[in-house]
Amino acid sequence: MKKLIKNTLKIFLLLLVAGIIFIAFANYNIKKQSAPYISDNLSVLPSTKTAILLGTSKTLNSGMPNAYFYNRIQSAIDLYKSGKIQYIIVSGDNSTADYNEPEDMQLALMKYGIPQDKIILDHAGFRTLDSVIRAKEIFGQTRFIIISQKFHNERAVFLARKNGIEAYGYNANDVNKYAGLKTNLREYLAKTKVYWDLLFGVQPKFGGEKIVIP
Repeated sequence: MKKLIKNTLKIFLLLLVAGIIFIAFANYNIKKQSAPYISDNLSVLPSTKTAILLGTSKTLNSGMPNAYFYNRIQSAIDLYKSGKIQYIIVSGDNSTADYNEPEDMQLALMKYGIPQDKIILDHAGFRTLDSVIRAKEIFGQTRFIIISQKFHNERAVFLARKNGIEAYGYNANDVNKYAGLKTNLREYLAKTKVYWDLLFGVQPKFGGEKIVIP
């Protein structure tokens, strides 16, 4: 019995170590491969027809404004007004009637002068994978700039390029380390899951009719 417990413990520890090594590898490799294509400097980014603004909640659970949301909005405004892009696809979660990330982003962008006809809504961007693949499959875009924080852009650009998309990332300002600790810890696992999605060819939750962007 003692031998069985000892062997079981050894297997558990080996699996734990292997898991930690794989998480470290996944995060390192995604950061390394995406690095040439992401920047917080507008001048080094190419001009593209569209940008994909990745969604997040407008407010925190506490009811306070979500800095991730507003920093992404500001970056989208800066990118559009620089002339680098013509359209912004706002892609986010609209899984319930009272939670609508794309509409929240659209209203925020319009408030700062982005014309409504330059904003395309994608209500089925439930995950980063969904957002980038739907941009290609539903909206016909194979070259675009992704707008989010750096840690998120690393994963999004990596995913997009592995799916045959010429993607770049414009980094929005991050939040302070304490406020973003939970998000950054979760990102380590999200980057690891990218390899699962690629290995098994995971597709967006919803398809739909193709939408032509003028």
